[in-house]
Amino acid sequence: MVFGSPKFFRKVPSWVVLVVGLLISAVALFWTYHDVDLKTLTKDLASTSWAWVPLAALADLLVYVWQSWRWNMLLAPILRIPLWRTIRAIYVGLFVNELLPMRPGELLRAYLQARWNRAPFSVTLSSVIIERFFDAIWLLVVTFLATFFVELPGHTVGLARLLLVLVAIGAAVLAAVNWRRQKADGSLAPKGWLGVLLADLRLMGRSRSFYLAFLLSLPYLLSQTLPVYLLMKAYRLDLSIWVAMIVVLMQRVGTALPQGPGNVGVLQLMTKQGLGLFGVDETTAAGFATLAWIVITAPLLAAGAVAVTVTGMRFSELRRQAGTLAPAAAEPQVS
Repeated sequence: MVFGSPKFFRKVPSWVVLVVGLLISAVALFWTYHDVDLKTLTKDLASTSWAWVPLAALADLLVYVWQSWRWNMLLAPILRIPLWRTIRAIYVGLFVNELLPMRPGELLRAYLQARWNRAPFSVTLSSVIIERFFDAIWLLVVTFLATFFVELPGHTVGLARLLLVLVAIGAAVLAAVNWRRQKADGSLAPKGWLGVLLADLRLMGRSRSFYLAFLLSLPYLLSQTLPVYLLMKAYRLDLSIWVAMIVVLMQRVGTALPQGPGNVGVLQLMTKQGLGLFGVDETTAAGFATLAWIVITAPLLAAGAVAVTVTGMRFSELRRQAGTLAPAAAEPQVS
């Protein structure tokens, strides 16, 4: 996630956040490869069963078609949006994420959705935040279930279960605050972004499509596991789909950090660490992490470039717009 509080954006210079993100990526890259036998890694990559790779790349691309449908369902009580338009916004955002640090594409796709559909930016941005909340719930639920099917270190199991409890508590608190808002007058209602988010949550939550979007988040998560599992087949790793799920969890946790373009460094490190939980040696894990980063990044760049071309926008325009969105997102808007 790239969202923060208004105070954060006002007090911390953007270049500081950028430098921190790039340093995190650099350190992650060093930590991924510093103790690896690069000759063996290169041989392992060369011996990849390449027939699986196009399937993994296609599966990864289709993940975002499903996400587009889920996003449309979430916004359905407010906006009726053609699926192709939503797909385009998501792929443009992904393209920007691959080329710019700090994942500004998340904000940019919300901006494009608002601009193309003449909707308040606060509404589309709130929907992106709600999406991430849905993802967190299902990610932890599935990870919790995975702990019964694969052997993990005790502290990892405990952490997964603790996070699930914390998310459940967070959901309960959010529901309680939202219920109180419905009962309270305007003076007692939450202010700032929380107030805007809860207002949009109430608006979306009136429709059955909101709950359908929540349910669609489970297959969306599972579909993210498939590319990783197919790449395990390509790399001749005899590991289960549950192991792929744990690796996806590690990747998602890592991408929440500020970092360089395309999740470089952090994605490799978290993939390597995830495989290390299951006894995969460091050189093999680093080689797989390298393959995974290439297969995830290259198709998104290609598909994103097509989406940008279709929009008629230039990358320089997208970069300029992305630079203005973080401060704008910090200011509450009435939807």
